[in-house]
Amino acid sequence: MMDRLPTKVWVDALVRRAQVAGAAAFVLQSGDEERGDVLVKVACLDGTAAVYTPSMNMEGDRVFLNLIVQGIGPEEADVDAYVRKARDRDRDLWAIEIEDRDGRHFLTEPVQEQLD
Repeated sequence: MMDRLPTKVWVDALVRRAQVAGAAAFVLQSGDEERGDVLVKVACLDGTAAVYTPSMNMEGDRVFLNLIVQGIGPEEADVDAYVRKARDRDRDLWAIEIEDRDGRHFLTEPVQEQLD
C-alpha cells in the first residue's frame, strides 16, 4: 500500500479539478493537513445531493463510498444533516462541497456506488 498524499494537497487538487471543469467547489471545514479524513458532498442544485467518504477495499486500497448505500441522500437536507454531524464529531475532518448540475464528484479514486 502506498503512502497517501498529505490531505491538504489532495483537497487542493480535488477543488482545482472541479473548478477547471466548470463546477464550484468549496472547503467547508479544514482538517489535519497531513492525515485528516475527507468527506465530499456533491450538490446537484436541484434539491438532491450525494456524500462520499473514504474507505478501504479488500485489497487495502483507498476507495470512496457513496453513502446512498447507507440511506443518506439523495435529498440534500438529509445529506446536509449527515455532514453537520460528521463535522461536529471530527474537528480533523476535511469537508468539501462541490456544486455541479451533473452530479460529478471529481474523485480519481475508485467509487463504490453500492455494497458488494
